[in-house]
Amino acid sequence: MDLILYYNKIREQQQEIGEDFPVVISNQTGDGGKAGHPTEVPRAVAARMIVQGLARLATQSEAEAFRAVQVAAVREAQELARAGRVQLSVMPTADLERLRSAAKSKG
Repeated sequence: MDLILYYNKIREQQQEIGEDFPVVISNQTGDGGKAGHPTEVPRAVAARMIVQGLARLATQSEAEAFRAVQVAAVREAQELARAGRVQLSVMPTADLERLRSAAKSKG
């Protein structure tokens, strides 16, 4: 393998990619890689994967769909985290006693 040619191809591919973090779609490989899995990677990694034949650049609609799924997953994780929080209030003992006595006098 001619390393100069290999790295020149990577540089050319990197210049062709417009985004800093493009979405790539994996190709099936002989060592067990499965086709069709989208991933967002840095431009340099995307260029290397494309030159090596491990992935292809996602179309605009594929990238939008992938990012929409990621946004939904982040929202869901944030909602679960919010639901798991417990709010606590710290109150001086004197205030608690005042509240208790006020509740007894009304009841």
